[in-house]
Amino acid sequence: MTIDDLESFLSKNKEFKLDNGIWYSSSDNKLSYPEDGNDECYGLEETSFWFKHRNNCLKQVITKYAGNSLFFDVGGGNGFTTKSLQEISLSAVLIEPGKKGVLNAKERNVKNIICGNLSDLKGLRGKVPAIGTFDVIEHNENDVDFVFNLYSMLKEKGYLFLTAPAFNFLLSDEDRTAGHYKRYNKKSITKLLLRFNFEIIYCSYFFSFLLFPIFLMRAIPYRLGITYRSKKITKREHQPKTGVIRNLVNIFCKLELKQISHNRIIPLGTSCLIVAKKKNIENRSNGHF
Repeated sequence: MTIDDLESFLSKNKEFKLDNGIWYSSSDNKLSYPEDGNDECYGLEETSFWFKHRNNCLKQVITKYAGNSLFFDVGGGNGFTTKSLQEISLSAVLIEPGKKGVLNAKERNVKNIICGNLSDLKGLRGKVPAIGTFDVIEHNENDVDFVFNLYSMLKEKGYLFLTAPAFNFLLSDEDRTAGHYKRYNKKSITKLLLRFNFEIIYCSYFFSFLLFPIFLMRAIPYRLGITYRSKKITKREHQPKTGVIRNLVNIFCKLELKQISHNRIIPLGTSCLIVAKKKNIENRSNGHF
């Protein structure tokens, strides 16, 4: 499946309309995400160490396993990751239900934009070579149905790339205001994917250096019922002011990136990173089906 195949499918599908370079689905796209969330992130992404490090880690695994494949970035927000993949010549497609997100992506010069949910593309079931969903699964109350939809869209031997916030003991007010239903760990996310006969290729944590600060500054106050922070994402968290902290963050990011590039497992972190592969039909076990 190629970009041309996708465009041909969309142009023949009455459920989609092309407007100013964006394919809009006619379905009512609802999601558990703050209305102004994409605009808040849009002002941070280009200079945020968090978004940059996540992109760098994702590029390592995506190019390793699915570098020549059509890639769906599902729930990709403002297209920051999609654009990063397109800049290294990957055939990446942004699939985002939020209208503000797709408009921000268009302004960012992202190509191949679809405003809708993956379920709107049911005509492509079993045909998509690679799908990424980055910090999206936690916004779905029914994560089983969400993963089933990902599985059904992938072709056999297709790859799934997924990130999610890690560890319920890090749950805080920020999760609630961001529309998160839960946090995950390696065991829980692996168990969920194995229900659908995925083969786990790689599973690790990352952002290990943020574990203690987030537990101390977010999780503990939340447990104590203290909500003194702003509901909005702050630039201070994403752009360390002092040179010492900024240099330490850069060192930690480089160390993690090296670990991930060599398929080594990082034992702790505030996020999970998973690469999974859809098995052949003949290898399916009794699961969700």
